[in-house]
Amino acid sequence: MNRNRQQSRAEQRAQRAAAYASAEVAPGGSNEEPALGAHLITKRHGYEHHGIYVGSGMVIHYAGFATSVRRGPIEEVSLEQFADGHTVTVCAHPFPKYCGAETVLRARSRLGENRYRLLTNNCEHFCAWCLVGESRSEQVQAGLKHPRAGVYALLCLVSTFIGFRIKTDHAVVSVA
Repeated sequence: MNRNRQQSRAEQRAQRAAAYASAEVAPGGSNEEPALGAHLITKRHGYEHHGIYVGSGMVIHYAGFATSVRRGPIEEVSLEQFADGHTVTVCAHPFPKYCGAETVLRARSRLGENRYRLLTNNCEHFCAWCLVGESRSEQVQAGLKHPRAGVYALLCLVSTFIGFRIKTDHAVVSVA
């Protein structure tokens, strides 16, 4: 009996790993829908943006500085809006503590939270908390471990902010 229980747990782990296997997602495309609670990543210039797939083409993410020079709250957006024209992939989590609907409930429990901090509470921290119950960011750890990579990512973010500022200023001038 104990052996059957262990085999059953092993099968469950394998199913979880398969559900969260790394795969590319095409927003609005013909690819299969990601698993409920899947950790999505879209590569941006110098960094990666993270979110949790909640079904029906929607993603919950920490907006942070992803779309504005002002930090944004945790929000639910369409997959297309999350992707912002970039490729989206599913990040594999072979042994998540929470999965599927439970991950979605955890993500939804923080909707509206507006305590974004680049180094201690960003979109990757949020996704890790939803899936494994710990707030952590591999990007931040890599930036601290390899300062050159951290400075590069910071410069990319600054250049993105400058681009936002120019677009915003230009839009205001065009309207006036």
